[in-house]
Amino acid sequence: MSGSSVLTPDAQLDLRGTPCPINFVRTKLYLEKMLPGGLLEVWLDPGEPIEQVPDSLTMAGYHVEKITDCSGYFSLFVRHPVVEE
Repeated sequence: MSGSSVLTPDAQLDLRGTPCPINFVRTKLYLEKMLPGGLLEVWLDPGEPIEQVPDSLTMAGYHVEKITDCSGYFSLFVRHPVVEE
């Protein structure tokens, strides 16, 4: 493992052009299919999507690790939590 902060997603989901709350629902459904600890990169539009989806995912128990402004859309890295038994 290197000390760099580069995140490599296990999957990508392009939700540009998808309105709220459909973008949150699609992200949550995708995350539910991923293995615990899996990292998903989601592309979201500016405005309501990037304002609402990260907070909604956090409230649903997911870990938002990084948000990047990619000029015209946002890249959101969210991790499926590992549940301790």
